[in-house]
Amino acid sequence: MPDRFRILVVDDEPGIVRALGINLKALGYQVETAASGEEALRKAADHRPDAVILDLGLPGIDGIDVIRGLRVWTNVPIIVLSVREAEREKIAALDAGADDYVTKPFGMGEMLARLRAALRREIDEEAEAPVIETADFTIDLAVKRVMRGGSEVKLTPTEWGVVEVLVRHQGKLVSQTQLLKEVWGPQYGEETNYLRVFIAQVRRKLEPQPSTPRYFITEPGMGYRFQVPTA
Repeated sequence: MPDRFRILVVDDEPGIVRALGINLKALGYQVETAASGEEALRKAADHRPDAVILDLGLPGIDGIDVIRGLRVWTNVPIIVLSVREAEREKIAALDAGADDYVTKPFGMGEMLARLRAALRREIDEEAEAPVIETADFTIDLAVKRVMRGGSEVKLTPTEWGVVEVLVRHQGKLVSQTQLLKEVWGPQYGEETNYLRVFIAQVRRKLEPQPSTPRYFITEPGMGYRFQVPTA
């Protein structure tokens, strides 16, 4: 349903921003706007949009750098909207992490169809999110729920964020910087004390023996790893 979704529209042309805003709101989407690359990164961090419509020719930070900045910490769908028609420009945007590319001038119907397609892919990925079974608890990523002994474990949004990032990278080292950026936002990267506090809280709620964790493992000086012991 559109009212589930917040769209960030990034363009320095007021007419395009106004037209997209009117059409998106008429369909029930929530809309945030930005007129520069710096503002786009700030609003993305503050509002966590479900999709970004992004012009490449922005004042200040270029659109390609905005894509790279977003991809440091989020997989949100990015639809590029640009007058740049050269193939190399499209390749650069897609290589930086964009999901789709629409050339100006564009038809509003086409843009909205591409947005719907991008959001459907996101919904499909969420629906296919795995259920992780361990000897002590079950994590259902699709419905964002942890069950233990037949009862739901109440996690705060930040605790869930830590669990989700680690579980989605099961068996792999997640660096402290990556975990901070994915859970707290791109402006974070050095606040390792946050991680110690929230990892400790997660262990108290999920580990059978928090002082000797089996699942949420610290890699000293590097980061954390979620693993499911084989025995």
